[in-house]
Amino acid sequence: MPDPNSTDRTGVSALHRPTPVDRFIAHRPNGGTEPLITVTDLVRNYPRPRTSLLKRAEVVRALRGVSLEVRPGERFGIVGESGCGKSTLLRIIAALDRATSGQVVVDGTDITRLPERRLRFLRENLQLVFQDPMSSLDPRMRVRDIIAEPLVVQGHPASGQRVRELLDAVGLSADAGDRYPHQFSGGQRQRISIARALAPNPKILVADEPVSALDVSVRAQVLNLISDLVDELNLTLVFVSHDLSVVRHVCDRVAVMHAGEIVETGTTGEVYAAPRHRYTRRLVSAIPTLPKALAGATTADLLTTPDPPKGAPA
Repeated sequence: MPDPNSTDRTGVSALHRPTPVDRFIAHRPNGGTEPLITVTDLVRNYPRPRTSLLKRAEVVRALRGVSLEVRPGERFGIVGESGCGKSTLLRIIAALDRATSGQVVVDGTDITRLPERRLRFLRENLQLVFQDPMSSLDPRMRVRDIIAEPLVVQGHPASGQRVRELLDAVGLSADAGDRYPHQFSGGQRQRISIARALAPNPKILVADEPVSALDVSVRAQVLNLISDLVDELNLTLVFVSHDLSVVRHVCDRVAVMHAGEIVETGTTGEVYAAPRHRYTRRLVSAIPTLPKALAGATTADLLTTPDPPKGAPA
């Protein structure tokens, strides 16, 4: 019998340690070398309200010609500061927003201009985990109904057994299904969000800053849980964060975004060890270390280094 006081590397009690989740989700082999997600020259502009009859409405250029590929089974990270366009990019990939121009192909289908009625395949194959679990969970619903909701919406049977297995997979006990979101801690609520995302058996898991709203003490547990589930289910992961050290922990390959553009792409190890672009070097320098702390350097000091003159090499 497991020791109830022991925990695995996800920080889950041995009594509630996830059993192999492939008992309820068929193992999906790697789909080969063809990209599962292809983004080509994506542009997204948002017009601002006019403030004067004499001036044109200003335009916010959130994305400026973004292109990337994500292959099946890959853990792809997108990193950049707040306002760089990374969440806008995720929303367009998930068909929650429309691009001004460009193309998004998911699993061989161009979704750029598809109406909602033809996006059912995407709703089943791509699921999101949002930044703030409390605001993404309906406070009026019990946890079991929250997890079952994607199945009901997509016309699948929502059995109690399936919900219990999903709870077990994320390290929560079966009786958690009878409770409400406000009765859980932040880390537990994010586990519920992950269980809900896994419910329709997706190919792609998209995580938008999934640990930034959590206490530092539970971030590593949630990151390890996501990493373990991605491995066990052979999912493709798209992971967004402003913290390069978090992306390094989870992802194989990373794209660095700045001011609506991808300025550098490479394996996580390469980008971390030998960043080529000036902005990437600033991100790497901003990762907290003990020597920097002892020297009195702050993240603000590192990120506010002035940009080189226009035309100077990056």
